Amino acid sequence: MKVVGLIIYFAFLISIICACGSNPSLNARNAGTIETKIQTGKAVYYSDSFHGRKTASGEIYDREKFTAAHRDLPFGTLVRVTNLTNRKSVVVKINDRGPFGRKERIIDLSYAAAKKIGMLAMGVANVKLEILSDK
Repeated sequence: MKVVGLIIYFAFLISIICACGSNPSLNARNAGTIETKIQTGKAVYYSDSFHGRKTASGEIYDREKFTAAHRDLPFGTLVRVTNLTNRKSVVVKINDRGPFGRKERIIDLSYAAAKKIGMLAMGVANVKLEILSDK
């Protein structure tokens, strides 16, 4: 009887350890939110004509701040954007919606963020997005 009790105890202990080791919220989100922590695609950046205008979150767009627009991520989400050509990266806060139009475009960066990752001359860059936190 003691052996059966020990087996049950260890099976229970192992199941608890395994459950604590995985965090499904890091890999998948509920419907209506982003489904993966990493995305790849193209980045573009805001025209200067948007400087001083209100974003979808209600914040005023400032071309010198590290902000960005994304179609789905909640406002306030922090995202590391890495230019896949030169490996330069920047952390931005999502405060607007977009980019609209072409599906391969996954993020619209502020001027300052685009400059930091070295994409001003080309206007478009292949990037990787890593979701660091969400609200």
